Amino acid sequence: MRIILVTGPGGAGRTTVAAATALAEAGAGKRVVLLSEDAGAGVEGERLTVLRPDPAADFRREFLGFQARSGAALDLLGAAPFEDAELTELPGSRQLALLRAVRDAARGDHDVAVVDLPPTPEALAVLALPEQLRRYVRRLLPPERQAARALRPMLAQLAGVPMPAQWLYETTARWEAELAAVQAVVEAPGTGVRLVVEPGPAAVRALRTARLGLALQGLALEAVVANRLLPATSEDPWLAGLTAEQHRHLAELRTAADVLCELPHLGRDPRGAEDLALLAPVRPDAPPAPVPAWPVEDRREEDGVLVWHIALPGAVKEELGLVRRGDELLLTVGPFRRSIPLPGALRRCTVTGAALVDGDLRVRFTPDPGLWPRTP
Repeated sequence: MRIILVTGPGGAGRTTVAAATALAEAGAGKRVVLLSEDAGAGVEGERLTVLRPDPAADFRREFLGFQARSGAALDLLGAAPFEDAELTELPGSRQLALLRAVRDAARGDHDVAVVDLPPTPEALAVLALPEQLRRYVRRLLPPERQAARALRPMLAQLAGVPMPAQWLYETTARWEAELAAVQAVVEAPGTGVRLVVEPGPAAVRALRTARLGLALQGLALEAVVANRLLPATSEDPWLAGLTAEQHRHLAELRTAADVLCELPHLGRDPRGAEDLALLAPVRPDAPPAPVPAWPVEDRREEDGVLVWHIALPGAVKEELGLVRRGDELLLTVGPFRRSIPLPGALRRCTVTGAALVDGDLRVRFTPDPGLWPRTP
């Protein structure tokens, strides 16, 4: 399935662009599902389905399901179970509901899913959430440490503390499977991200931030949509001044963006399918952008090192941070942070340096003689 994720700064018109994109895809004969909390009237069509995630209902369903599966353990603790009417969604429920909706859409029989993501900073956090939660779950309850049931009483006596119950491991495994399914959808080759901006002083900065945050997650920005462009000429001096200023920032976007789509200002809020048809940003058959590769270069013969190339377009040296922790590299880039598992070969090496060259972070690893296979 082709999945198009649409985001942008607040007020840039990302929801309108997402709706217009879904209509364009449906008009090209695709079976399309649009996921949006705010899509309004005019988003309808024979091949188009609009789904609005319901965070409150999703939270109640998931919580009650967890409570039912954990009933025996909760009874032993004397806990009083909750009823549906008592539950109110917690912070974070909205993001998790959206991710589950994306996962469910990918399992459906549609050809294209268009997802109206939150504003850019929140959208980047949402896209990073499945991997982060999986790391926390694996760290706190590693599946390889789950002892056989028959050994648990003996291990509990030896350790002097009770061993985690089987239901806890089963619940953890269920969470891991669900998060892995969501992460697979986000990182799939058919998933692309489009950034909607309104040309202005902050547009290029928003583009740099979005591209950097996506690159750190190994995702590609397939297109930038310059929205609400004013007419190129106007007899009104005031409007002509605004147009000149906007087109100056548009020129900056043309230089900074790999793929730029330009949409007109309609002079009003879009009304219905006819207006949305004027705002389709990219031809329906546009291929997804390639996922940036992070290759390991073998330079042992020349320099005695392996070099890991991590693509971070727009990164600056002053905002970079690197920490090696076990088999992971903790990488900080501006406001973003990610724990990246090391490729197998690099786990047998020590970090001996790093350099940032034109958006390419080159981390040097020297093989550890005590761990590296010896050649005869």
